[in-house]
Amino acid sequence: MGKKSQQFVLFDTSSGFALFEVVGGEEIASNEDAVQKSISDLGKFSKLVKLKAFAPFTSAEEALANAQAMEMGELTDFLRNFLEMNLPKAKEGKKNRVVLGVLDNDIGHAVQNTLGVKCQNNTAVLEMVRGCRTHFTHFIKQLSPQDLHQAQLGLSHSYSRARVKFNVNRVDNMIIQSIALLDQLDKDVNTFAMRLKEWYGWTFPELVKVVPDSYQYARLAKAIGDKASLTEESLPMIEEIVMDEDKAKEVLAAARMSMGQEISEIDLENVNDFADRVIGMAQYRSKLHSYLVSKMNSCAPNLTALIGEQVGARLISHAGSLTNLAKYPASTVQILGAEKALFRALKTKGATPKYGLLYHSTFIGRAATKNKGRISRYLANKCSIASRIDAFTEEPSSVYGHKLREQVEERLSFYKEGKAPRKNIDVMQAAKNELDETTGDGSSGAEAKTQEQDASDSDKKKKSKKAKKSKKNKKRKADEAGITEADVADEEHVAKKKKTKKSKKKKSKKSKSTE
Repeated sequence: MGKKSQQFVLFDTSSGFALFEVVGGEEIASNEDAVQKSISDLGKFSKLVKLKAFAPFTSAEEALANAQAMEMGELTDFLRNFLEMNLPKAKEGKKNRVVLGVLDNDIGHAVQNTLGVKCQNNTAVLEMVRGCRTHFTHFIKQLSPQDLHQAQLGLSHSYSRARVKFNVNRVDNMIIQSIALLDQLDKDVNTFAMRLKEWYGWTFPELVKVVPDSYQYARLAKAIGDKASLTEESLPMIEEIVMDEDKAKEVLAAARMSMGQEISEIDLENVNDFADRVIGMAQYRSKLHSYLVSKMNSCAPNLTALIGEQVGARLISHAGSLTNLAKYPASTVQILGAEKALFRALKTKGATPKYGLLYHSTFIGRAATKNKGRISRYLANKCSIASRIDAFTEEPSSVYGHKLREQVEERLSFYKEGKAPRKNIDVMQAAKNELDETTGDGSSGAEAKTQEQDASDSDKKKKSKKAKKSKKNKKRKADEAGITEADVADEEHVAKKKKTKKSKKKKSKKSKSTE
């Protein structure tokens, strides 16, 4: 800061804007260490600066709007009017000696371009702002530290809410909890069903071979009870559970020829109670699965269309959130869930894993053994694209997910049959056109047609230019050699034939050497 300039410091808070006038400008410029020491002492710091003006915000919305503008480096009307009213103006014909210290260079450029006030940001300004922040409530007696804290808390909440753009329909935390509970329920249902089969198997051991499904077995165990009570009249009830007439007859025949022991009423009552628990858990598991499908379709529709709701939910759960998954590169998505195997391979210098959670996708199982690594890498690439579309699009849609799935299918057929897949740019353009048609916007289709026409026109122009150049070259050669253009064309044709013969000979030599 110059010696003859009037020095000011702009200080923005959650309660308003404050303008401080620097009194001890020479001391600050000569000795910054003294300023750093005087910041902790209010008596010394009050001799360096004095409060020029303070403009409080009238509402929380105004505070949020000014905070967002300050972050973007924009000058609001509120701040511009405040500076125009309180900064001294230069006299006509004289240079403005006012220097304003700011924290952000972007704000400084905006103030300098709008008001013509010189702004700077250096270590001295930073120290002055730090002192103003420390002793701010002492300069403004009407503002208590508690009020300032409440204003900061309210502004931080509203600012964070505006940045996050919270949407209750796209909460990935519910997906993380649902897939974790679903995996736990699968383990519990299997454990309890195995216990029920062992318990009820004492009286009816043949039922497990006829009905291996756990849910149907639990329903049959409760419906049958004592196997001695089964008759021909029980066939409709058994058929309703197993949904197969032949299997119902097998159950009845197995009950008549069963080698199991008889069971008392008290034991049968306990078996029925336990069967009710297993049935309830299985039914809740199906409800939870449908809930997960609906949440995945609303939160990550493209990822769901590409690899399914369960694998997609496991990827989101392992990454921590959909945003974190979108930030991962495709190489990380490919081995997500196989971190232990990766670090073990790096430690022992062995082969790194080719896939992690993506192994549960149907594409990996359908690929041949030699192509599993290639298809997993390709699938991870498409998953990364789908997750980024889901995370950052404003209107969720599954159009891109279906197109990406078609690409993976085409890549699988390419590995099996050698059929060349479509180019990625063509598939994405088709997805964009389909999305525009579903939203009712037909402008993009017309734009695509005009782009195709422009491309064809440019190709025609290029071809015509090449033809003109070749004609000029032929004329020039003919004039130099004193022959006709037809003779030149014949010579060029002979030269082309020689080049093709040489290239064929080279290719044949290479093929023989490789053999």
